[in-house]
Amino acid sequence: MITFNELPQAVGQLQESQSRTERMVVELLSKFSGNGTDQEKLLTVTETAEFLNLSVPTIYSLVHQGVLPNNKKGKRLYFLQSEITQWVRSGRRKTLSEVNSEAKQYITNRRERSQS
Repeated sequence: MITFNELPQAVGQLQESQSRTERMVVELLSKFSGNGTDQEKLLTVTETAEFLNLSVPTIYSLVHQGVLPNNKKGKRLYFLQSEITQWVRSGRRKTLSEVNSEAKQYITNRRERSQS
């Protein structure tokens, strides 16, 4: 029987075990589906969290919000690495110099229109 003080360690071991099991399932699925090196990499929730350097609960939250692209098979969530990478790139913010350059271009265009 697990004591209250041993609970955090037991939960940690359980999460590690689940993570290993998920990785094994993904590897087996990729072997049986012919998913070779020419196919995209399929990530589990844990792998996606590691890839994005986020926590697993944050991944679930983003999925629940409909923000993070995902695939669901049964009760399992899977993520295509290329879709996750594209999702990250879609959130790119412009640098200060890009914003300044666009502002100058906008002002120049407005002046030219008003003078013609």
